Amino acid sequence: MPTSILDAARSRWNLSAKVGLRSVIGLSLFVIVAGCVVNPVTGNREVGFVSFDQQIAIGKQHYLPAQQMQGGQYQVDPGVSAYVNRVGQKVAAKSGVPLPYEFVVLNSSVPNAWALPGGKIAINRGLLTELRNEGELAAVLGHEAVHAAARHGAKAMERGMLLQGAMLATAIGTRDSEHSQILLGAAQMAAGLITTKYGRNAERESDFYGTEYLAAAGYDPRAAVTLQETFVRLSKDRPQSNWLQGLFASHPPSTERVENNKSIVGRLQSQYPEATRFGGNEYQQAMSTLRRDAPAYKAYDDARKAAAEKDWKTALAQVNEALSLQPKEAVFHGLRGDIRYRQERFADAVTNYDRAVKLDDGFFSHYLGRGMANKALRSGGQAKRDLARSLELLPTAVAYNALGELAEAEGNSDAALKYYQAASGAQGEAGRTALVNSLRIDLPRNPSRYLPARVARDSQQRLVLQVANTTPVAVANVEVVVEVATADGTRRALRSRIPQLRAGATQLVQVAAGATGITDARAYVTSAKMVQP
Repeated sequence: MPTSILDAARSRWNLSAKVGLRSVIGLSLFVIVAGCVVNPVTGNREVGFVSFDQQIAIGKQHYLPAQQMQGGQYQVDPGVSAYVNRVGQKVAAKSGVPLPYEFVVLNSSVPNAWALPGGKIAINRGLLTELRNEGELAAVLGHEAVHAAARHGAKAMERGMLLQGAMLATAIGTRDSEHSQILLGAAQMAAGLITTKYGRNAERESDFYGTEYLAAAGYDPRAAVTLQETFVRLSKDRPQSNWLQGLFASHPPSTERVENNKSIVGRLQSQYPEATRFGGNEYQQAMSTLRRDAPAYKAYDDARKAAAEKDWKTALAQVNEALSLQPKEAVFHGLRGDIRYRQERFADAVTNYDRAVKLDDGFFSHYLGRGMANKALRSGGQAKRDLARSLELLPTAVAYNALGELAEAEGNSDAALKYYQAASGAQGEAGRTALVNSLRIDLPRNPSRYLPARVARDSQQRLVLQVANTTPVAVANVEVVVEVATADGTRRALRSRIPQLRAGATQLVQVAAGATGITDARAYVTSAKMVQP
């Protein structure tokens, strides 16, 4: 079992073009013919496949899973999210692009912000604590609003379509993520969308127009300059920090961006003489809870690192420190539950997950953890309810696999197979486990589905049977029937047996010394069993 339920399979990963294609087909078949559209921000004409309405639909579908895999929404002080949304709406209104903008604060220490197509935008609490005033916040949110309004995410998808001839390809999917092997379906595509690295032109456009929106909303455009200066300094001061996992990975800072922002400040100050607001005092007041709780989140992050190293004593001490500083933070209780789960103190884990759910009933990890703990306690009914709720929030292979095991324990192999097959779409070890579980049930039922057989003649005209094992596991006791017909209309069945066939291997078997008079032959596997890995 992984160190943390949330960290179930954290590692580096790549979404393949095949996975991206499968995910987006689930959204809609939105490429019919190529078209030419006008970029609503720049006014330039450009090739476009993804319509305005489709961008909104994409953002709406993937907003929740994208939030979930980034820590869920920050809940301790709702005033922080309300404040960020007010500033974001104020700036985005100046875009003139009527998207249904939303701005949320995510409960992650990684300094980051991102935008999905359709105006769905998020900023992490880890970035909020680094900003100095409302103007810099407006600069970040304005920058992200331009990514949405100027179709940057949609264009990344379209480039994938043009390059790969598919609706979504590795142009947006081949990205690093701390979540890897547990994600399924829409979550896989969401992971690709929020980790898209925009090109230099897209970043330049977002800086340029975002600064203009900033000034139009009444903020001093110099805030965009000080923001980029801060980022450049931090990129030099913190080369090994989690900044490299967040904003700097997708929005790399540079002195060029600083100079570009400086070059338009004078014009904007003349054009918007009332744009003088920095809002330092207001920002500090709005962020007071986050700043006060900074030591608690530092202890929590240290606890996660210790848990990843299986240093349970240190992890428990650190998370207890975090809870003593801020007992209302749900993820602290959730991590404590993860630690107790790993220590096989399942009843204690459930108690901690209960507290986490009470404080935040909208984060998948609390339900996933409680479901796994209840499964270990043989509380099958509650386990199934919790696991199902976790899937509503974020589809993961861990939950599907667990539900498959519960169904098998109840003797419902058909339901178990469906759960395992759903989980087999995940990457890495989680998907492999699910695939093996599904093969264990389905291969004896439908051996020919996984072991294709065909008959051919060799150079001496002998009849030869070829059987391929397309699965990642070895199989044994492969029974094959070869049906042959001769010119006089006689039909007969020849049987052959292969004791064992390695994963991915193909075996040739001579089925008849001579093939004279045989006019037709076909082969199929009638039975086989999986060799347990």
